[in-house]
Amino acid sequence: MNGAPDITTRIGNKKHLKLVTTPEQAAAMIHPSDTVGMSGFTPTGYPKAVPLALAKRIEKEHFKIQVFTGASVGDELDGALVRAGGISRRYPYQSNNDLRQQINTGNIAYVDMHLSVMPQQLRSGFFGKMAFAIVEAAALTPDGDIIPTTSLGATPTMVSQANKVIVEINVTKPLELAGMHDIYEPLNPPYRRPIPIARAGDRIGLPYIKCGWDKIAAIVPCDIPDTGKALGAIDDDAKAMSKHIIKFLQEEVRKGALPYNLLPLQSGVGSVANAVITGLQHSVFTDLSVYTEVLQDGMLDLIDAGKIDKISTTAISTSPEGTKRFFANLPAYKDKIVLRPQEISNNPEVIRRLGVISINTAIEADIYGNVNSSHVCGTKIMNGIGGAGDFARASYLSIFCTPSIAKKGAISSIVPMCSHIDHTEHDVDVICTEQGLADLRGLSPIERARLIIRSCANPKYREQLTDYLNRSLEATNLAHIPHILKDALSWHQRFIDTGTMEEKSPNI
Repeated sequence: MNGAPDITTRIGNKKHLKLVTTPEQAAAMIHPSDTVGMSGFTPTGYPKAVPLALAKRIEKEHFKIQVFTGASVGDELDGALVRAGGISRRYPYQSNNDLRQQINTGNIAYVDMHLSVMPQQLRSGFFGKMAFAIVEAAALTPDGDIIPTTSLGATPTMVSQANKVIVEINVTKPLELAGMHDIYEPLNPPYRRPIPIARAGDRIGLPYIKCGWDKIAAIVPCDIPDTGKALGAIDDDAKAMSKHIIKFLQEEVRKGALPYNLLPLQSGVGSVANAVITGLQHSVFTDLSVYTEVLQDGMLDLIDAGKIDKISTTAISTSPEGTKRFFANLPAYKDKIVLRPQEISNNPEVIRRLGVISINTAIEADIYGNVNSSHVCGTKIMNGIGGAGDFARASYLSIFCTPSIAKKGAISSIVPMCSHIDHTEHDVDVICTEQGLADLRGLSPIERARLIIRSCANPKYREQLTDYLNRSLEATNLAHIPHILKDALSWHQRFIDTGTMEEKSPNI
């Protein structure tokens, strides 16, 4: 293996060095139509060398596989396999442009799922048997157990359910990551027990993934780093949303609805969510805790500012600069961070118990408080529902953010009726745009509509939205949720007709 990085010191039992092989030889183990699980949650902690080799093989042999991951992954996996024509079906979340196009043209069957439930469904056999799990690791223990890298996602369940495991040891990930992970996999009903987490930083499991040498089919060296995406600049709209939310939280503390250090925070992926978290760095709040699925650069800022007690997450999904910063200061960050499987990081039982404050992004919200976070004009998938649904329904406070307009004002993000609904008005407490914040708790549908239009809609669209609401009230004789369906849907149809349906994504 000329040119391959030396991983000898990362394999705890030297008699198993015979399992070390090339990416090409490992990729040759995969059979056409296999169901393959791959580690990774957002573009971090995913295998790279083996998927790239598998893509080259597929280009020559022309076959497809079904792919599971924890969530979105990097281009070396999704992009390479898609361009080779190698994916027939994909679960449960994605963010790759090439993959998205193939899903939206019907060439790949895509199943969008709540991230917390996918591991249980894998264990229950809902999707058939998984032939292989391909897992990025920092090292292997003497017993053949896996020390993960910068994400856990669904990897523990994939390892337990796969017939065989291919371990890709990535030397760009420091061995000092060991000990950051807390791996706990619940039993399926009827044997399940309460998950014993009472505080965000509680540890309840093992620091490695149970596997064993008998299950490992190959060990592959890799020196390809994660290709994390740079976060967008924190623009004026994002700063305004951050200020609105911080002011709202301060008022909740004043009223006694929140403690002085709030409750555990959750922030979705993307530039807007990162900006909101970054804004807390300059707030009065201290001794904060976080119970989330993704740690972005803004949370490193909070740690550096001395604002954080503990952060629980399933992925360290920082920008390239943020990753350098994280590795350079790993001992300090490691003391503050716990990495969990997504079945635990996104678990509604724990979210409800801790009283999480969730802050997620929307593509659009309608005047009654419904939120679309996954589809453009109701038809074209962007990324998927991700973990937002897990958090929105179970959280103590559920907040959704979006700029009030998109496409330089050609599209209003506040609409009469969402073209696709991921989160109903029953799961949405607060909607925030750069224009303002609407606290929807305790309001009737018509009260919500008037508040959202007044506080969140862009001035360019307020009159049109008010006119729609008033005409709907008249046409339906003051119905509980008044709509004129043809007029509501025409908001989306005109964007299609004028060619402004192009993707507007709040997510990574």
